[in-house]
Amino acid sequence: MVLTASRYRTATGAGVIAALILVLVFGSPVYVDWANDNADPDTAGGWFLRLLAWPAWRFDADDSVQDVLAADLKAILLIVFTAVFLALSTNAQLGRARGTFSQLMAGWSSYIFAGAVAGLLTAFIRSDASLLGAFQAAGSGAIYGLFVGWIVGIATLGHYRGSTP
Repeated sequence: MVLTASRYRTATGAGVIAALILVLVFGSPVYVDWANDNADPDTAGGWFLRLLAWPAWRFDADDSVQDVLAADLKAILLIVFTAVFLALSTNAQLGRARGTFSQLMAGWSSYIFAGAVAGLLTAFIRSDASLLGAFQAAGSGAIYGLFVGWIVGIATLGHYRGSTP
């Protein structure tokens, strides 16, 4: 049986849409400014609200071109790497069952890896680039993916996983 894209949404597509919404909404300058001004980092809720702003993208003339480029590229690469890791982890080898725990974990772990790799790669573009800074950026991206990636994992639940064998 041939499945059409109009009839079934893939797990990869659903996860990428969730990642795109997370980056566009919570990485926006408006949300980042709000979170920095209003969320108390000494509480769990405030910490989480600030963490949501990790893939912050911006077009700010006050920052160096390298830092703005690194921030914007980090947000873009987070989405791209989410698509890549989801495509690799939700293909036909996982089976065609819908709504399984493995599908949730594939989406969640893809977002963790995407955050870590995006943070690592873009740290070398920043004006104050260092190997330690790159490791710290990868760790921050992995922490972001760990605490926010469940949203991407839930988005992938119940969707078609790829081509039929």
